[in-house]
Amino acid sequence: MRIYVTSVLVDDQSKALDFYTRVLGFKVKHDIPMGEHRWLTVVSPENPEGTELLLEPSEHPAARPFKAALVEDGIPATSFQVDDIDSEYERLVSLGVSFTQKPMDAGPVRMVVLDDTCGNLIQLIQMKDN
Repeated sequence: MRIYVTSVLVDDQSKALDFYTRVLGFKVKHDIPMGEHRWLTVVSPENPEGTELLLEPSEHPAARPFKAALVEDGIPATSFQVDDIDSEYERLVSLGVSFTQKPMDAGPVRMVVLDDTCGNLIQLIQMKDN
């Protein structure tokens, strides 16, 4: 068994598409119109056949309060792995990304937390060398 698709609830699919592709560097895998919304997935350019991230509209009545509670408590909606957290942090800061937490050590990882501009906090992690 493998994870095929996972999702992040976004306030605006077009805004999310811009952020997740132009800023974070993911590539569009599927962009299929589905009425008012789209089946919109992105993948890592390093693993284009890997797990897809669905940029899912926050339409369910529970979605917005749930997301707001996570953000208020500083809890990321999901986590992405990078090879060099410090250089990725500097790259994203130069693009105007807002961070709620600067790079820090946390057990076996270094991590940062950013605002995806679509109602979520996203954690980036780098595994420490043992």
